[in-house]
Amino acid sequence: MQTKKLFALVTVGALLVTSLASCSSSSDDADAKGSVYFLNWKPEAEQTYQKIAKEYEKETGVKVKVATSASGGYEQTLKTEITKSDAPTLFQVNGPVGLKTWSKYAEDISDAPFTKMLKDENLALKGDDGKTYGVPLAIEGYGIIYNQEIMDKYFALSDSKAMNMDEIKNFAVLKDVVEDMQARRGELGIDGVFASTSLAQGEDWRWQTHLSNIPMFYEYQKDKTTDTDAAKFTFNKEFKNIFDLYLNNSTVNKELTPTKTVTDSMAEFAEGKAAMVQNGNWAWSQIKDVAGNTVKEENIKFLPIYTGHEGEDKQGLAVGTEAFMAINAKASEADKKATIDFVNWLFTSQTGKKFVVEDLGFNAPFTSFTETEVPNDPLAKQIAQYTANEDLYAVPWVFTTYPSQKFKDDFGQALAQYATGNQSWDDVVKTFTEGWKAEKK
Repeated sequence: MQTKKLFALVTVGALLVTSLASCSSSSDDADAKGSVYFLNWKPEAEQTYQKIAKEYEKETGVKVKVATSASGGYEQTLKTEITKSDAPTLFQVNGPVGLKTWSKYAEDISDAPFTKMLKDENLALKGDDGKTYGVPLAIEGYGIIYNQEIMDKYFALSDSKAMNMDEIKNFAVLKDVVEDMQARRGELGIDGVFASTSLAQGEDWRWQTHLSNIPMFYEYQKDKTTDTDAAKFTFNKEFKNIFDLYLNNSTVNKELTPTKTVTDSMAEFAEGKAAMVQNGNWAWSQIKDVAGNTVKEENIKFLPIYTGHEGEDKQGLAVGTEAFMAINAKASEADKKATIDFVNWLFTSQTGKKFVVEDLGFNAPFTSFTETEVPNDPLAKQIAQYTANEDLYAVPWVFTTYPSQKFKDDFGQALAQYATGNQSWDDVVKTFTEGWKAEKK
């Protein structure tokens, strides 16, 4: 009896040791593989990211956790999550301003494979040390959208100022063409060359942010900086060139622009009342869904925003993002590697790329995507073609360094006052430079 009890105890002990060893081995394997925790800031992409996580775990055995913050609450959620022991390994920062806030948590990813695959190194989010700490999940772009059908009608005129769009490579030619088209708008069947400049409060972001980005990019380039405490608005005359062209060759008198919205402007373009409108690739839905849309999909094209800057014949579209992927510098080495591997898979494997293009609808900024691997809309395809053109340089979104929303709103109001003749251009420049300086302080 004693022998049987002893044998039973030994057997149980052996099984227990084997079981513990097995658990330990399983745990060690998981630790060695690492895991991924992605804190997503696009609520509308939550379900797709969960599908991606399941597929990746199925293929690799690596656990991917996805958490999504409520709309508008990302920063607060990140502040809470980043200090936990199980902190996000992959998170997003909002441009250079965001990087300054989260710099101690952002890993140097200069040598990561996906960083080296960026189509344009200007898209990388770099620190003052020149190292890369963030890359975009997707890129968007904006410029002057034009209706090829109306432009062809103009080019067919015997004395047109250009024969085709390829001849419009700088502001001087653009101005000649636009002013001639405006004078002959009756022949062309349009109300004006440009759709109305929407300067209603809250509707002016295309000018106080997107348009001002062009001269500020050149100012940063001239001063060899990526941020500044005191903007000089060095190329304000170039801004004025294109802004005046918009105002003076439009579907409406410039005095009415403070009453106009983006919706008004996009409707005018969609209905064929205007040949051009400044906006981004997101505007496709605003065009195709307008009741009475007359613009055919194949006739919607992009032109860079020319302002009269030296060398602009090599300028492409304004391309960028406000959301950059960052790897948590405080994560374990295994988790960092697992996270880098996950991002690489998402943007290089056929399965991952299909999710990116078809489910997320992203225009990815990596060389692993061909010109055909883009969302199925004409403006997204144009962005892809421009970014793939090595003869042109993209204008990055430097407006992510702007001091505040108040600064942009004040500048927008000054532009509206200028449009209506209530302020001089010098007043506008003063609002910009003094507002920037005050807000930065």
